[in-house]
Amino acid sequence: MKKICIVTTVSMTLKAFVVDAAKYLHENGNYDITLICDYDESFEKTLPDYIKYIPVSMKRGISLSAISSILRLYVIFKKEKYDLVQYSTPNASCYASIAAKLAGIPVRLYCQWGLVYVGFSGIKKRLFKEIEKMVCSLSTWIEPDSFGNLRFSHLEGLYTKEKSSVVWNGSASGVNLQKFNIEHKSKWREEIRNKYGISNNVFVIGFVGRITRDKGINELFFACRSIFAKEKNIVLMLIGDNENTESLNEELFQWSKKEERVVYCGRTSEVEKYLSAIDVFVLPSYREGFGSVVIEAEAMGVPVIVTDIPGPKDAMENNGTGLIVKKADWQDLSESIEKLLNNKELYSLMSMNARNFVVEKFDQRTLFKYIQEDRKKLLNSKTI
Repeated sequence: MKKICIVTTVSMTLKAFVVDAAKYLHENGNYDITLICDYDESFEKTLPDYIKYIPVSMKRGISLSAISSILRLYVIFKKEKYDLVQYSTPNASCYASIAAKLAGIPVRLYCQWGLVYVGFSGIKKRLFKEIEKMVCSLSTWIEPDSFGNLRFSHLEGLYTKEKSSVVWNGSASGVNLQKFNIEHKSKWREEIRNKYGISNNVFVIGFVGRITRDKGINELFFACRSIFAKEKNIVLMLIGDNENTESLNEELFQWSKKEERVVYCGRTSEVEKYLSAIDVFVLPSYREGFGSVVIEAEAMGVPVIVTDIPGPKDAMENNGTGLIVKKADWQDLSESIEKLLNNKELYSLMSMNARNFVVEKFDQRTLFKYIQEDRKKLLNSKTI
């Protein structure tokens, strides 16, 4: 039996991207699997008995507690003698890569699900880039979740082509096509639209994620304010956490709170229902690892608009399942939204293409098969 340990900073990442894959590995192979993250009692209760859970304090941000986190991980790794340690998210990757190297773990797999330093500037950017390079150097293998970020990392000199790859077509966990079941779209669309008093003839622009500057929310507000001045039957639906809005343009944020056609829905565990209720999904982000919600929207037959950055543009087909716009360019974003609003033939074609694209390239069960083969290969190549 091969022993695998998977480390992330918080349980939310494990729930979203790891647990289902871990279950698949257990059901289809001879693996002893341990999950590690900052303590979350409710998360622990959801895990099956065959998955071990070890809480390790790993607070977000930079602090002296990092030393105790690294030491705690080192003790665990040394005792358990894992064959493979996998890590992702900034803090967990930094701590686990150091501890795993010191403990002599033969396969140290860095799942590079996003590059935090690209969103910084000045000294902070240089510091976090050096941390990223350190994590990569301590790892025996690196797997970004998009080909765009793989190419970007090679150009940045973070790691070489010889110690990195993307599994299948990318993404951390693909799309669960049973959860994102397009057969329920009409029912879910009616349910959510009735909940917010939105009639069926209203064109709904949808966004899913954190309501912050780095997600391109300022540009989204600018674009929608421009469109709202010309169109009446149109609504912006924001699905996600809006507790950290300090980075937003204050005037635009206040406009959004007063504008009746901007609907704040908050966070949901039923994102498939909300995606069914929208007509176009927009992710005007400045940086992403992959942008899983892009393929989730496409799975529900929703055309997408994303910025020209690594990750999201690997999750769609430009002019096939959606459109690519310039980063931080609200006018380009506005024009693209209006293009889909006013061209019903193009919209219908993209809607049909979107679902087919995801079924072919990002079906979760197929991705898990590729992940299983990848882990077998890594575990049989301990001299990497």
